[in-house]
Amino acid sequence: MNSTAITETRTSMHTLLSDLKQLTKVGLSFSVVFSSVAGYLLAVDIINYTTLFLLAVGGFFMVGASNTFNQIIEKDTDAIMQRTKNRPLPTGRMSVNFALTIAILLTVLGLSILYSINPKTALFGAISIFIYTSVYTPLKSVTPLTVFVGAIPGAIPFMLGWVAATNEFGIEAGFLFMIQFFWQFPHFWSIGWLQFEEYKKAGFNMLPMNTKDKGAVKQIIFYTAIMILVSISPVLKVSGRFYIYPISAVIVAIFGFIMLYYGIKLHKSEDNTDARKLMLASVLYITMVQVVYVVDKFLH
Repeated sequence: MNSTAITETRTSMHTLLSDLKQLTKVGLSFSVVFSSVAGYLLAVDIINYTTLFLLAVGGFFMVGASNTFNQIIEKDTDAIMQRTKNRPLPTGRMSVNFALTIAILLTVLGLSILYSINPKTALFGAISIFIYTSVYTPLKSVTPLTVFVGAIPGAIPFMLGWVAATNEFGIEAGFLFMIQFFWQFPHFWSIGWLQFEEYKKAGFNMLPMNTKDKGAVKQIIFYTAIMILVSISPVLKVSGRFYIYPISAVIVAIFGFIMLYYGIKLHKSEDNTDARKLMLASVLYITMVQVVYVVDKFLH
């Protein structure tokens, strides 16, 4: 094999790996794994590293499958939008059949791994993939309510960790679900604000009432406020075995108020710069809340 052939093989392997990373949205998949692991750590007294590993891998495959199915369905609309037109499917670097094989393989592997933890974990994993691909994705071009539907699979990872650890879906898992559920709205609507013109080109309805105005931001502020209240409510010991110290509630509230601050700024300015700051604040918030909860738990 001459050096040119070796170089070409390396290049094509590199391209394939890069395309697979884009197809499965590796960054997003890791953030989901982070949430699942946090949920698991909140539920256990003694960490079972095998379960933790299986949860991380199964969760990663589950999200990778959802993202791959999503890109297969949205191949044509992805080609229209600046942000997505260089993805492997719209550019033709990867065939739909190959992507479909990857999606099915990730689904089967992901759900089998989650099932090996316990059946309930696999069930919620399956619900997540189904809603994301069969309900949320098609609804994007139909109604702004798609964000509500998308918030369901988006909120499953945090509680998935609890279910993996306990094999039960009780009030604790319900609270973890609600925290991540209400967080989705300010997070996705700030992205919807930034990408409004692009989404419009593709025919997607990603803002409330599909309008980029103060009314949309009022909803962002409203859901941010609910999110803060739900996130600090475990301090009142209303969420079963899952509760936090007052100092943790204060820290969580501070991160929430940072989001609220940018929400109010966006209401005044209606400027993309503030929407971007809100989006970044929302990523900081969900990360820090999970870290604070886990640290708090191990200080009990």
